[in-house]
Amino acid sequence: MSTLTLDTSRAQRGYWPTVVAVASASMMLPFSVTGAAVALPSMAARLGSSVGGAQWMLNAFNITFAALPLAAGSLADRLGRRRVLLTGIVLVGALSLLIALAPSMALVDVARTVQGAGAAAVLASGAAVLAHSTSGRRRQLAFGLLGTAFGTGLAIGPLVAGTLVDAAGWRSVFLLVAAMSVPAWLCATRAPESRNPSPPAVDVAGLVTFTAGLACLSFAFVQAGSAGWGAFSTLLLLVAAVALVALFAVVELRLAGRAMFDVRLFRRPEFVAVVCQPFTVTLGFVIMLVYLPAYLQGVGGRTTTASGLLLLPMTAPVLLLPLAASRLAARTSVRAVLTGASALIVLGALLLTTLHSGGSWWALALPLLPFGAGVGLAFGVMDNAAVSTVPVANAGAAAGIFNTMRITGESVAVAGAAALLTTLTAARLNDVPSTIATRIAGEAVQGQVAEAHHAALAAGFTSAFHTLGLILALLSTIGGALTYRALRPR
Repeated sequence: MSTLTLDTSRAQRGYWPTVVAVASASMMLPFSVTGAAVALPSMAARLGSSVGGAQWMLNAFNITFAALPLAAGSLADRLGRRRVLLTGIVLVGALSLLIALAPSMALVDVARTVQGAGAAAVLASGAAVLAHSTSGRRRQLAFGLLGTAFGTGLAIGPLVAGTLVDAAGWRSVFLLVAAMSVPAWLCATRAPESRNPSPPAVDVAGLVTFTAGLACLSFAFVQAGSAGWGAFSTLLLLVAAVALVALFAVVELRLAGRAMFDVRLFRRPEFVAVVCQPFTVTLGFVIMLVYLPAYLQGVGGRTTTASGLLLLPMTAPVLLLPLAASRLAARTSVRAVLTGASALIVLGALLLTTLHSGGSWWALALPLLPFGAGVGLAFGVMDNAAVSTVPVANAGAAAGIFNTMRITGESVAVAGAAALLTTLTAARLNDVPSTIATRIAGEAVQGQVAEAHHAALAAGFTSAFHTLGLILALLSTIGGALTYRALRPR
């Protein structure tokens, strides 16, 4: 039997363990975000920390999770993509176990920071492992399953975490993530190893400036929600964020081929269009997933279970459509699927202006169904499109850039949307002093509506969501137009 036959047979035997490893490891990541958010109030009470102070447990994870996929992708190209994937799975699982056993919030904060780094390693290396171990229809199937895994983690995370917190306490949420890491690691050991024979050096300057810029931007949004957009501290943080991001761009341009953020890939219009997709796809989805339940419970007076059921028109398509999207792209084109996805999101965002706190299930399904369908279709092809628009040798860097854009968009969106919704809601409280209006508006955005101001808060929060829908529609329109133009046949 020839060597080629043996390699082909080995690759076929390792296909499903590789796909299962990457998909199951990837499912841990969104659950680590949404599950932690659900567990936070109970965690803060049990560990003796205020909810406001404990909020930085989420920020620490989000900042390292968003900032490090670039470095992780470069390390994967250098050290081996399977090796980085295995390391990331161990970090996410082990740190989840440590958090479940933690006696203090200080230890939780440190553990979550390191866990975010492990999540970044899984995110960047997982797509690269699939790109290097699959091809043709098997690659399309693999990336379709990857999209389904991400969608599943995002969609069921809040419901599963809420059930676990009620039944067994907040620690059970992190114990579940630790348990999920075991089969993912075992399957990943059977994945084929690959690396870039000529990898660039690790870009420390780029990593530091990008991480610092993202941290300042996240802090600025949080500060805007409490002190206001015109506060000196908010403006100072925004200026620092812009300056650091500008410095990051200068550093990467000067390093050129040695940069962590390989600017040469941005000479490809199709790559630019694909990596910008997360800002118009996952941005709105994550905002709705985080803040719509708070609206339904606080303003609408619905229970946690009822709010979860009302989200099904948006979450169910994200579970069902990614695999179908990969097959549809094989019959048509990635361009057609991504453009169609953007159009559906635009429709759903525009229909969000019909949102009303007392509306029926069918009235809420009207905007959520097309919104979820658009996100589900995009999830099935975005990862594959990102690594397929560049040479195979740059797959790790491409995956790192794409996932950095994805998670950066999500992290900034969660903080930015909270500040925007709080500001717009507070603006409707004309008879309340501004400092008090900001405070109770912020509480309303988190699902705690003051009874004395219920009518004004309901009107303000509803109007804020309508404005947010128009903003999301505009962003998705721009994203769809750019995608349609950039991915045209040449």
